[in-house]
Amino acid sequence: MQNESVIRRRDLLALIGTIAGSSAMYHAMTSLGFASESAYKGPLRLAGDVKGASVLVLGAGLAGMTAALELRKAGYKVQILEFNSRAGGRNWSIRGGDSFVELGGFKQACQFEPGLYLNPGPWRIPCHHRALLDYCRRLNVSLEPFIQLNHNAYLHATRAFEGKPQRFRSIKADFQGGVAELLAKVSQRGRLEEFVSKEDQEILLQALRDWGALDRDCKYNANLVAAEFRGYAHDPGGGLMRDPLPSNPISLQELLRSRMWRYVRSYARYDFQTTMFQPVGGMDMIGKALAREVGDLIRYNAKVTQIQQNGSGVTVSYVDTANPSAVQQATAGWCICTIPLSILSQLPIDVGGPMKNAIDSLPYLASVKVGLQFKRRFWEEDDAIYGGISYTDLPIQQIAYPNYGFNRGGRGILLGAYMYGGANSFEFTAMTPAERVASAVEFGAAIHPQYKSEFENGVAVAWHRVPFTLGCAGQWTEAARAQNYRNLCQIDGRIALAGEHASQLPWQEGAILSALDATTRLHERVVKT
Repeated sequence: MQNESVIRRRDLLALIGTIAGSSAMYHAMTSLGFASESAYKGPLRLAGDVKGASVLVLGAGLAGMTAALELRKAGYKVQILEFNSRAGGRNWSIRGGDSFVELGGFKQACQFEPGLYLNPGPWRIPCHHRALLDYCRRLNVSLEPFIQLNHNAYLHATRAFEGKPQRFRSIKADFQGGVAELLAKVSQRGRLEEFVSKEDQEILLQALRDWGALDRDCKYNANLVAAEFRGYAHDPGGGLMRDPLPSNPISLQELLRSRMWRYVRSYARYDFQTTMFQPVGGMDMIGKALAREVGDLIRYNAKVTQIQQNGSGVTVSYVDTANPSAVQQATAGWCICTIPLSILSQLPIDVGGPMKNAIDSLPYLASVKVGLQFKRRFWEEDDAIYGGISYTDLPIQQIAYPNYGFNRGGRGILLGAYMYGGANSFEFTAMTPAERVASAVEFGAAIHPQYKSEFENGVAVAWHRVPFTLGCAGQWTEAARAQNYRNLCQIDGRIALAGEHASQLPWQEGAILSALDATTRLHERVVKT
């Protein structure tokens, strides 16, 4: 009996933490470097005479272009070498007419209708990513809301409720109602007197009634009050239409067994709290805006093959991807390298042991995104889902709905799968692009049966097969960060690293902040020199 009591207490704490423990979750994630608030303090001001110093920037992603923009403003001579034929790096949007080749030689030609797109990399901007938002403002990148939480989206578990998806609002309301009723019973029986005064217990009961939509007897059941949160069996109408009818809640026991409560807290995480944004027209509008500022500095299709330095400067060897037999060289007094460590670890680079160990030690996360075009926006027309995300325990993990073009006819794009880390990512990475798309359609039909008749075409990006990154993002552990992070971020001679891998924040914000930090410290060294 003692063991059962301990388990029940743990279960109760887990239930309470799922709803009310986002603060604790945030602090835990901050200690791991995954939920830090932006340290941005405003536009960079690099004072002092740089005396014509030159800097070679490797990579025209957001970190590289941010560094180049600020360095040129401070008077540096800047050149950028970029592997791709476009700027932006992982800041990338795929549209109809685009094509790309992944490792293994698989070529995908996107057939999306004009105006539709997929963001295979970053796709949302939290409101506290102040540096990225400031650059969007300064570069005239228009933003619109990104809907993370949609109460009308679905939660789906294959072994619960006969495999039928449930609306998020119903699961959330029923979970809160069940927990509130449970706590109300404990409070009414005087089990909380050690922790809450008698007077405060009355206040607590009232709070639980409101929060959990409980009736006068502190029960959570089918009534019109609960229906205002979980939804109705028959919605209120007008005139002589039938009276509203409350829907039947799911019991707490069923919810616990379904494990759907795991998804409820995802929306409460600091990184995903409203308000969130996306650029109008695609995430690559940010990369394109930066390229308008520094595009004249970029040499495209330049594949770096070696990085050397001595006491007076840096020499980088590279080849044109169209003519890889002819090795060329670029030189500068200093270098800011934003090449992902998954690539950089394979290149000869003249840095000391501590930085080289840090470069070689960081693995990259596997991630897969699948974009699917459908003949019509059935998720809006049939299911009244406008933006947001549905979650499932199927391998596709998520289905995300477009946050633009609401309530219009015609075709639409769904993010039909988004796998981030874990076995599902590796399984889909091992498939051909056509197999990934077919699997996403097959699995997605369990949530939206319309898939089968409405699907037209799709594209699938597996980040471990993307030649310029070989992975989605650096996968720091607490131990690895303690051992290698500072060594990675130190300036080694005349070389500094920047990018999301050199940040405490593995988002676009982290890439920009790392570039600003590296640029500032390099500038201080140049001025002193």
